[in-house]
Amino acid sequence: MLLYFTASNHRSILDEVELSMIAIDERPAARPVRGLEELALTTVGIYGPNASGKSNVLSALTWLSDAVRASLRSWDRHIPRDPHLLGSGARDPSSFEIGLSVNDVRYRYRVTLDDEHVVAEDLWSYPKGRSRHLFGRNDDTISFRRGLGSVRAIRELLGPSTLVLSVARRIDHPELGPVARFVSSMTTLEQGHRVTSDQILMDWENGLDGSASTLDLFTHGGDANQPSLFTGDSGRPTTDEALDVLRYADPSISAVKIERRESDLFTPPETTFGFAHVSDSGVVVFGFEDESAGTRTWFRLIGPALTSLQAGTPLLVDEIDASLHPHLAVRLLDLFRDPESNPKGAQLIFTSHDAYVLSHLNRDELWLTEKDTKGRTHLTPVSDFGGDFVRKSRRLDRAYLAGRFGAVPDLPLRLHRTRLPEPLPQ
Repeated sequence: MLLYFTASNHRSILDEVELSMIAIDERPAARPVRGLEELALTTVGIYGPNASGKSNVLSALTWLSDAVRASLRSWDRHIPRDPHLLGSGARDPSSFEIGLSVNDVRYRYRVTLDDEHVVAEDLWSYPKGRSRHLFGRNDDTISFRRGLGSVRAIRELLGPSTLVLSVARRIDHPELGPVARFVSSMTTLEQGHRVTSDQILMDWENGLDGSASTLDLFTHGGDANQPSLFTGDSGRPTTDEALDVLRYADPSISAVKIERRESDLFTPPETTFGFAHVSDSGVVVFGFEDESAGTRTWFRLIGPALTSLQAGTPLLVDEIDASLHPHLAVRLLDLFRDPESNPKGAQLIFTSHDAYVLSHLNRDELWLTEKDTKGRTHLTPVSDFGGDFVRKSRRLDRAYLAGRFGAVPDLPLRLHRTRLPEPLPQ
């Protein structure tokens, strides 16, 4: 499970921000972590005004996941980071740190890099609460803990712009590999635009990093006779389970129909799909574009969500409420909070503006972004606010909309006083 994440010098984030997944209040949605007295959250929401940096918090975590996945394969002499562009940000290195629990062992990983090389990279483990420095790297110098196993292959493949964890993932190192696989397993979905059939097919054909697309489940879903996702066994999510979740959006949907047309001399191959609906007059098949925006958005979420629940990995959703009914967004939260549907501790981290979704968050699940006058994003947990505002019984949505935590749009007074020009004389 993800325990915390920090980032600095990434997009609008200049000074270090931290997102913690440690619970304050004990409840079923929070899970025990071996070696920690605290519990870990399974859902966290990030709120704030437009352009305050909500998406950039998710972007930083996504960037680190992509880096572990791709630095060995894709980075050569240039590191494709995205530093803060104001002040000295473009010249200064960027840093990322992640705390996680893998196979009942707690780890801490930190990396600092600039445009050309990895400046520093370190990994610590904490078996039975004791700290072990597994490897440390400063520029061209790297040392591995004695007894870590064969590291010759890592040294041979490592370049100035390659992460140690990327190499460990490639060679499936017995101790470093599981950490690398967890960090690289995160899936990010951006929901801020209209979901089309072309996008669904692109997810299916090109794949989603760390996840199955929804069409994967309806074409290669697990056998219904095999162990079920929702019983906590290790079977692949089944087509029936995916259909059950799809019907949260529209109970009349009875099946997903997929048709493939083979290529010939004159036309390329083509795949079309739609939903079969039960009506008084029988079964009617609607094309995907004929469905509501909310149903289309929900359909795209199903594959990554069920894959995350099955594997126990984080799912990041930017603008979870875009084109999605708030009740469906809350249903997604419930899937991640319920130990029966989420026995492996998968985590959902999302951004939103929606007050209804906010009203279903606990005080330790709500984080706020604000941007200062110098264009820098700051991230604050609502649990840091004292007094009655964050009592568990208080409706956080009302306090948020009233501006008691900040992080709501604040138009300068001069804009309120702006007058429309007088009409021209006739």
